[in-house]
Amino acid sequence: MTLARLAALLVGLIWPLTAPAQIASLVADSVAIDADRVLTAEGNVEVFYEGARLTARRVRYDQAADQLTIEGPLTLYDGESVVVVATAADLDPDLANGVLRSARLVLDRQLQLAAAQINRVGGRYTQLRRAVASSCEVCAADPTPLWEIRADSVIHDQLERQLYFENATIRVAGLPVFYVPRLRLPDPTLDRATGFLIPRIRTSTRLSTGLKFPYFITLGQSADVTLTPYLSSRTRTLEGRYRQAFRNGRITLDGAFTPDDAIRPGETRAYLFGRGSFLLPRDYRLSFDIELVSDPAYLLDYGYSSKDRLDSAIAVGRTRDDEQIGASYTWFRTLREADLDFEDELPDRLGEFEFTRRVPTGPLGGDAWLTLDAFALSRQSTDDVVGRDFLRLGAAADWRRDWQLPRGALVTARAGLAVQAYTVADDSTLETNPIRTVPSLSVELRWPLIRTDRDGVTQTLEPVAQIVWSESFGDRTPNEDSLLVEFDEGNLFDLSRFPGSDAYEEGLRANLGVTWWRRDPSGLALGVTVGRIVRFDAPDQFANGTGLEGDLSDWLT
Repeated sequence: MTLARLAALLVGLIWPLTAPAQIASLVADSVAIDADRVLTAEGNVEVFYEGARLTARRVRYDQAADQLTIEGPLTLYDGESVVVVATAADLDPDLANGVLRSARLVLDRQLQLAAAQINRVGGRYTQLRRAVASSCEVCAADPTPLWEIRADSVIHDQLERQLYFENATIRVAGLPVFYVPRLRLPDPTLDRATGFLIPRIRTSTRLSTGLKFPYFITLGQSADVTLTPYLSSRTRTLEGRYRQAFRNGRITLDGAFTPDDAIRPGETRAYLFGRGSFLLPRDYRLSFDIELVSDPAYLLDYGYSSKDRLDSAIAVGRTRDDEQIGASYTWFRTLREADLDFEDELPDRLGEFEFTRRVPTGPLGGDAWLTLDAFALSRQSTDDVVGRDFLRLGAAADWRRDWQLPRGALVTARAGLAVQAYTVADDSTLETNPIRTVPSLSVELRWPLIRTDRDGVTQTLEPVAQIVWSESFGDRTPNEDSLLVEFDEGNLFDLSRFPGSDAYEEGLRANLGVTWWRRDPSGLALGVTVGRIVRFDAPDQFANGTGLEGDLSDWLT
């Protein structure tokens, strides 16, 4: 800082102590005070007062008139989101009242308002005469913004963060397209405000072309409602969304109501989707999902969802380093036209519970886990076989240990035992209370070979060989959760290719594969996996087309 600016700063700090205006501070290249107590600051002038900052070329303060006369170009920063740029101004010492000429008001670096004159009133209101507002960048090569609002008067309420336009004309590419006598808009710093949102157009074969007019309503700081009339030549629909945030969670409800005279005359159609999540004591989390609809075709007719099966559920659970616990209950409803004739034969209610915990292994070392689970499924039908209901209770213990051999080879041994007890109803082909026990053993050898080239590229070649044995002992049990089988790189080295717990892969088999990776320092990566399963005495558990049938599976690449 130069000696002149240091002296000017000192004057700026002393002057407020003797002046009634109580200017916080003033800094300039030069400062002069005449006999009439008129202060004149010139060169890189900066004035600070209660969060506002003014920069200008020359500032003159007349104590008798209690007035600042400012020569620009000048910039007034009022907080972090309001900037006023002008060529000249007459302001009160507290920068709250006055007139700025040839000025521009910039809000949150997003919306710019230009006017021949700007009046500041009370530090809260900024009034612009014959103003132009736009968020588009305007330059000499392209002086016409893509869109703009021209108005006789614009008032910015800085406290309420609202913009009020009088006699406003909306222009697109310089052409007037819409006129409104009065218009209110939130300024860019306001995230939530009651008012209309941008209208939307929807065109469909069934409902023709229609307009949606969303109206947003704030309900305090933590809740809001959006009501959207949907109007076309074939529908009068009211859509709605309700949102609320709580200290420990949040909920959202979406829905619509239609007195339908076009597609289904005389019917009232509606839907309600809801979801929520809450934190509970002891690290538990509660979540729910509601999906209700008046008829199977409503969601698709009105474009609300393409789901063909609804599932409403409630769940509670928690996850920790050595424990996971969860319980859920789900209601199903099919919307598929092909399923409606036998809807009562499809599962409509499902309850699940699972508790998994790490347990000490003692001298065995490694990691051991104990799992308790329950699975209940019901159907509305009571017909034999197709109306089957059942309850499964299960307990499983799993142990795993890794060893590192010389030259980087890795050996993994695993052992497991699962016991399951069922209660079956409406299925004469099964025992009423079947019980099954499934032991399993596996040994795996991996040998990752890594090479780093001079350019930083890393290549990894990892052959894997895994020997697995598992067998099912006891009664035949129902299979509800393992009907669809997939064979991909994610389960090539799994102990079972069945996705659920109602079926286990059995027999002695070898899972063989090799993976190659190339990773570039730039972040580019390429990986290739090739694998196959060889079975020695496994039963024929997999259907044709799964890639897993027979003694040799398909090649997986």
